[in-house]
Amino acid sequence: MARSASKAAAARRNGFLIAAASLLLLIWVFPLIWAVIVSLKSESEVLAYPPRVIFEPTFQNYSDALFGGVSILPSLVTSLIVSTSTTILTIIIAVPAAYAFARLRLRGKKWLGFYTLATQMVPPVGLVIPYFLILNKIGWLDTFQGMVTVYLTFSLPFAIWLLVSYMEDIPREMEEAAFLDKANRFQTLWHIILPQVRGGIAVTVIFIFLNAWNEFLFAVQLGGNTVRPVTVAMFNFVSVEQTLWAKLSAAALVAMLPMIIIGIAAQKQIVKGLTVGAVKGGGRL
Repeated sequence: MARSASKAAAARRNGFLIAAASLLLLIWVFPLIWAVIVSLKSESEVLAYPPRVIFEPTFQNYSDALFGGVSILPSLVTSLIVSTSTTILTIIIAVPAAYAFARLRLRGKKWLGFYTLATQMVPPVGLVIPYFLILNKIGWLDTFQGMVTVYLTFSLPFAIWLLVSYMEDIPREMEEAAFLDKANRFQTLWHIILPQVRGGIAVTVIFIFLNAWNEFLFAVQLGGNTVRPVTVAMFNFVSVEQTLWAKLSAAALVAMLPMIIIGIAAQKQIVKGLTVGAVKGGGRL
């Protein structure tokens, strides 16, 4: 009798949890589903009230977004260049920096680590004007090198923080054995440390690329006609007179597609990257 009541209570609890999880998932997925529906409608159908659930789908909006008069294709290439350059330079700098924080005894290491983390706490909107003035002064406004340099300022602290968590998990005995074999610091980093943190580097690469691809605030303020990432180009479909919601939705989904593919392909690595900080205490810079 008691066992039956316990099973019934467990079943009700599981049912409640499943219902709550399903509701939260629906709330999370609904904007994406609605964007897909809007992108398949004509502009007149988008503005129809009440909204039409049954309609004839069209892919003309995707064609206009990619090959029309305000095509986002050049901006997709720009975003690819900026995001790839930012990711490569971040990894080149962050790997030795994280190794130094994790394995070396440095004077002022604690304060350097605090400064590295503190740079992530500054509100980005407070940096727009200083960045604008600096880039304008040196002639880097609306240039690839200027945009990549700005992106490095917020991608590097995050990359260092994440990689330190991985490097601290490597047994020091492996490094000491390499030193006994007459290996120097660079050889130890290349042959011992890096093979052990390949997964962590992969996670870092994914996060840095995603952040650079989706960034909007600095892109809209510091870019222009030469450097116009896709997040800014989507506003070509927004004007004072009207907003082309169908084409805007299609452009947004096209811009999201590479990130969705990367997210699905690297799902396990992303989850590992999110949980490593909790397991290791977020790294000790």
